[in-house]
Amino acid sequence: MLEDHAKIAALINQTGGISGRKKLQKAVYIFQRLGYPFEQIFHFHFNGPYSEELSIQLEELCDFGFLIEDREDHNEEEETCYYRISEAGQGFLTHYKNVLPTACRLTQQIMNQNALFLESVAILLYFDHLPRIKAVEKARTLNKETVGDNLEHALAFIDKIRLLQSIELSISQ
Repeated sequence: MLEDHAKIAALINQTGGISGRKKLQKAVYIFQRLGYPFEQIFHFHFNGPYSEELSIQLEELCDFGFLIEDREDHNEEEETCYYRISEAGQGFLTHYKNVLPTACRLTQQIMNQNALFLESVAILLYFDHLPRIKAVEKARTLNKETVGDNLEHALAFIDKIRLLQSIELSISQ
């Protein structure tokens, strides 16, 4: 019943903690696009793919006491939330062993990126069903600032994480 919640908690546990809701949104979307079992529905929003469902599940995990949310104010308009697993969350995850494949190198590669870069990657992946040139055009049109600055790096990163994903998938089988 709470399997989707467990997958989010497992990802946060595997990473040791995640800084920022936006980063979590983009990371989950990227993992989903790579074939990992995240079931949230994403729609295109101001900053690329966004899932209201994921946002609610994250709040619920905090309300249940499975995640700890630390908030840090940077200025009057900006706040960063840092999420980490609680002791109760560790207990919760014992009921959902192997709910999320462990992909250490892939997870590390994705989580070492900043939220803005992951936004570029997620936007490009959102249009991945199109030929690459068309996907790039759409991404640039919708989000010139973010995608434009990171385009070449984001495209190379997508190729890299797809390769890592296939390597880690073959190792785990």
